[in-house]
Amino acid sequence: MRNPLDGHWDDSGINKGDCVLIHSSMKRTFSNLTKLGVETNPRLVIDSLLGAVGRTGTILLPLFNFDFPVTKVFSINSTPSQMGLVTEFARQQYGGVRTGHPIYSFFALGANQSEFIGINNKSGYGLDSPFAKLLEMDGKIAVVDLDDQGSMTSYHFVEEKCEVTYRYYKTFPGTYEDANGNETIQKYELYVRDLEAGVTTSVNRMGEILWEEGLYKGNRPNVGNGMRTIKMKIFYERTQAEIMAGRAIDTLYEIMNP
Repeated sequence: MRNPLDGHWDDSGINKGDCVLIHSSMKRTFSNLTKLGVETNPRLVIDSLLGAVGRTGTILLPLFNFDFPVTKVFSINSTPSQMGLVTEFARQQYGGVRTGHPIYSFFALGANQSEFIGINNKSGYGLDSPFAKLLEMDGKIAVVDLDDQGSMTSYHFVEEKCEVTYRYYKTFPGTYEDANGNETIQKYELYVRDLEAGVTTSVNRMGEILWEEGLYKGNRPNVGNGMRTIKMKIFYERTQAEIMAGRAIDTLYEIMNP
């Protein structure tokens, strides 16, 4: 039976063999399928994304779970994704590789998923994180029907690598269960914004620059298939240039009254 989403992403900059990090809201995609009389099965979306990158490509899905700082418990085998139905379905139903950070974990699926085996980065956006691996692999970022503010966590990877002064390392301890069921007390980090200084993430302005300079390819949210893509290397270098020029306060964050 033909997948009605076959070819759905083809005009948005995804090519065969790509490694693509995908942030998405699939509500509109599912709604459109319903209008066609097709059951809203997340497998259709996942298989269409795998089809877009082909047999030599890989997709990377966020399995972020923000409960760890509160519950202080994480299991790499069973802690669910809080990033939507598609990501949680992939975690449960597909034989991919989950990376190890208890807040910012990812699920790699495809030809090069083995590249992500053993990634257990201490810092969520660190130099040994999936973000760094995506950069190393000359991968891409794809976003479906979300603005930058609601999707582009990769900005924080660039900020950490540039050691911006408006963020700092915060430690989160907890009980960590590994893939073999062994429990230990572990400490992980995030490069968090300085709340006391009133730092507020505000990256949609940077997103508009990426559009204006023709660096985003594809469609804006809620237009066509809603997917836009950008090469991780181009994204990294352009965002780094903004930080190094001292313009981050104009494009990546704001200061609000604490």
